[in-house]
Amino acid sequence: MNNMFARCPRKKVGRAVLSAPRLLGMDPDRCFLDNSSGALRTARPAFRRYLPRLLRFFGLSSLAICGLCLCASASEPRKIVFVAGPPSHGPAQHEHRAGCLLLKSCLDKVPGYSSVVYSNGWPSDSAAFDGASTIVLYMDGGPGHPALQDDRLQKLDALMKKGVGLACIHYATEPTKEKGEKEFLDWIGGAFEINWSVNPHWDAEFKTLPDHLITHGVKPFTILDEWYFHIRFPEDMKGVTAILSAVPPASTMNREDGTHSGNPAMREAVKKHEPQCVAWARERPDGGRGFGFTGGHFHHNWGNEDFRKLVLNAIVWTAKGNVPPDGLESTVTAEQLEQNLDPKGGKK
Repeated sequence: MNNMFARCPRKKVGRAVLSAPRLLGMDPDRCFLDNSSGALRTARPAFRRYLPRLLRFFGLSSLAICGLCLCASASEPRKIVFVAGPPSHGPAQHEHRAGCLLLKSCLDKVPGYSSVVYSNGWPSDSAAFDGASTIVLYMDGGPGHPALQDDRLQKLDALMKKGVGLACIHYATEPTKEKGEKEFLDWIGGAFEINWSVNPHWDAEFKTLPDHLITHGVKPFTILDEWYFHIRFPEDMKGVTAILSAVPPASTMNREDGTHSGNPAMREAVKKHEPQCVAWARERPDGGRGFGFTGGHFHHNWGNEDFRKLVLNAIVWTAKGNVPPDGLESTVTAEQLEQNLDPKGGKK
């Protein structure tokens, strides 16, 4: 042939190419493969009429494949990884494992989420955080903070840069000023700092709540806990949203000055009746989300619906999940609050 066309051997042409002419009403035996360009051609000039149909055929096929991929991805549950620290304090206090298992049991009833609890310290499984949407740390802090040991800060930082969320409960909000505070301020927006923050037990009265996904369905409440306050935040709370704030009573100044008990700056703030933020949220520039919650000293506080709902909402929020308008509903019985407690002995 003058145009150097060669008849297409069927065995050398893909099924999609051979199928397309039939679907378009073309005769496959009169289709040719241009040796110079690899393009499918026909001996009939009328093929030009079929070109738009051919393009639509391949375009729609590609869209269908992409749609299937997106649906498969959307069906994967968001993974929540709880890390519960070793036993600490007296009975029914700092019940890291029992608290994490209780929160997990609530989340297990919510479609679209899967969760796992690693107990008694940092997981030894190197793949523990693979695929995590968010990580929840509930453990003792300070120099022995599990997240500060070895190269864990660096590994957490790599996860944070991928947009993984992070929630820290109670003592887990305390790294050290020398190690971890800079990262915690970036990841969750705040941190307990010795000789600046304090940890008294007091009845915090949360009279008003901000308009935030974390507060969906949460009503104003009052509860006794070891509410840390005078937290170290970025200047002017930049990038941080106060979720729970209350005015500490004068009784929070009854203790002498010490690393955790009192300091001049804290006393001045209490004298001025300045509201203190005890739970907060941060949306990071990298797309990740962080949450800090200083309550959680007394295990039985998880029985309070508003206390519990706020933390469940926050965990789902840090996982970039959907928080319903009424918040995450859950029910916890008195019997459930007695389950999985660490064997510490003594009176609860």
